[in-house]
Amino acid sequence: MSLTLEEDDEVMRVLVTGGAGFIGSSLVRHLLAPKSEFHVITLDLLTYAGHLENLSGVLADSRHEFIQGDICDGELVRELMADVDIVFHLAAESHVDRSIDQDQPFIRTNVVGTARLLAAALEASVSRFVHVSTDEVYGELPWRDPSGSPKRKELGDQTLSAQVRFTEDTPIAPRSPYAATKAASDHLASAYHLTHGLDVVITRCSNNYGPRQYPEKMIPLMINSALRGASLPVYGDGLYVRDWIHVDDHCRGLISAAQNGVAGRVYNFGADCEWTNLSVVHEIIDLLGASESLIEFVEDRPGHDRRYAIDASRACAELGWSSEIDFQEGLKDTVEWYRNHSDWIEAVTGL
Repeated sequence: MSLTLEEDDEVMRVLVTGGAGFIGSSLVRHLLAPKSEFHVITLDLLTYAGHLENLSGVLADSRHEFIQGDICDGELVRELMADVDIVFHLAAESHVDRSIDQDQPFIRTNVVGTARLLAAALEASVSRFVHVSTDEVYGELPWRDPSGSPKRKELGDQTLSAQVRFTEDTPIAPRSPYAATKAASDHLASAYHLTHGLDVVITRCSNNYGPRQYPEKMIPLMINSALRGASLPVYGDGLYVRDWIHVDDHCRGLISAAQNGVAGRVYNFGADCEWTNLSVVHEIIDLLGASESLIEFVEDRPGHDRRYAIDASRACAELGWSSEIDFQEGLKDTVEWYRNHSDWIEAVTGL
């Protein structure tokens, strides 16, 4: 399958669910780049993490159509699928802490909503369904010292553990309600391919960062709290390890998966960039010239996964994709974006 149009080709129609969220809106922008020729339909319910402000600059594009609606609305999704070539399914409840407090919205959106979309895609004979998932479905990895991090003093005497990373063959072992609902939706997507022959590609990505991420997630939370001189809450000992990837690298990967992915396969996206949470907080403090006294260690959350790390070699080999954005440079640019967009912060959070 190709997302490159020849001169005589018709415009390819693309549906992006959750397209007013952080990753979704970035994907919409990539699909509507000046040299592309796609008609993009964005479907988003505009809950607390989805905002039209995220689509500023592309809402009025003649190649773009925005629909406010619910992926659990079977009649609506059947109507939208009727004339769609590609589906990028990103709509999801995605915050682990919220899933621990109340899991029902996660079950409804992530499981029931995905089932409605898959059924509609099958009925409409959609050419490709890209199901966007997360590395959290794999569970956790043994802790290790992320040697690429320039911030080492907080690592203490913990010993080096096995340097294993998640591959597409790693068994699914979710440890939070959020991860469990995403794992369930992954299995549904795979079943629709195996049972019904629907052309499905599943992607799983490491932690994203970049502009327009709702400030409940760690990096924007720390940036915006530091800008206000507020405390920076760090769970437990702060040594939880995450593998970071810029949202633009992820979106290029999603397009590559739609273009070059093999039906029924899973592709992991990561930037081989492991940092402890505390190291990231120190980096943000340094970039903002803030005080380390703002750091506040708080009670750990239940079932906190100790480490994530992605092996993206399959995506590199089969999709011709690789991450391009250096984490420290990307983080610096992200900090500057939030510093210069207080209007966006106020619009989406009221702060």
